[in-house]
Amino acid sequence: MSEDGRMVGGARRRDDRENIALRPKLLSDIVGQNVVRENLQILIDAAKNRSEPIDHVLFYGPPGLGKTSLAHVIANEMNVNIRITAGPSIERAGDLAAILTHLKQNDILFIDEVHRLGRAVEEVLYPAMEDFVLDIVIGKGPAAKNVRLNLPRFTVIGATTRLALLAAPLRDRFGAQFRLDFYDLQAMEHIIERAAGMLKIEIKPEGTTEIARRSRGTPRVALRLLRRVRDYAQVRAQGIITGPVSGEALALLNIDHLGLDDVDRRILALIIEKYGGGPVGLETIAAAMSEDASTIMDVCEPYLLQLGFLARTPRGRMATPSAYEHMGYTPPENNAGQPTLF
Repeated sequence: MSEDGRMVGGARRRDDRENIALRPKLLSDIVGQNVVRENLQILIDAAKNRSEPIDHVLFYGPPGLGKTSLAHVIANEMNVNIRITAGPSIERAGDLAAILTHLKQNDILFIDEVHRLGRAVEEVLYPAMEDFVLDIVIGKGPAAKNVRLNLPRFTVIGATTRLALLAAPLRDRFGAQFRLDFYDLQAMEHIIERAAGMLKIEIKPEGTTEIARRSRGTPRVALRLLRRVRDYAQVRAQGIITGPVSGEALALLNIDHLGLDDVDRRILALIIEKYGGGPVGLETIAAAMSEDASTIMDVCEPYLLQLGFLARTPRGRMATPSAYEHMGYTPPENNAGQPTLF
């Protein structure tokens, strides 16, 4: 179950490249994330007034919520260049040193999946972020010597979906840290309407609501579903997206009215049918589905928890009465889960 193959997965896919043109350019173009947007506006205005680069910023939260887009928005608002890289791409300390030495004054370095930086790379990044210097060791053995290079003042913007995996010394060097949450229905409808206008898609309000309801509060998923519904409408509905057309297209993709796909339903069915509704350990669920536990925890659980279909307890995961009803089962009178030894 790779999230790359899921229509409702938040991870970036190859067919999402069309989304780049749909990204907001300025803070005023962003809908939702009101607290984050207001705080960013204060940071940007203050930095402009002082004629300084903005402080280092860390965005964290589930994939597909706009962390990369916000980095581009900050660069546009500050009117500076942005250099984009990813944690797995920086394999050696020399790779990071090459990137840092090519930065100009006030430039932004955006590091996606910053939690996947290697320990040696992080050690180079610490003095660069704090003191704007680069320490390089030349030579080996007794003849080795340390050379310190001054760097222009720049900004690091990090993005991660796993804040807990980020080393504490690196996390503390980000002066501003913001969590991105799932978007509400109204914000999702606005995002879909804006994208439909830019793509010149004829869509009715009920069609917009239908797509927004199944987008799991994630803009990347909404734009992906909008393109698939557009294809369906062009072939079978004269190119007009209405409520019924959206429902038929998304039902064909096995996405129900709450945005759950086959993988989500398999997890809920497994807990309900084989383990009596739980509690059941994450490792047990992963083994039963032949999947990696971290994949289930990062990919599926956040949305199921948000819907209230899944509950985390010290003994494991449990299906809630709402999950029973959604899956068509009768909730047990006393959902105490599996019996214990005592």
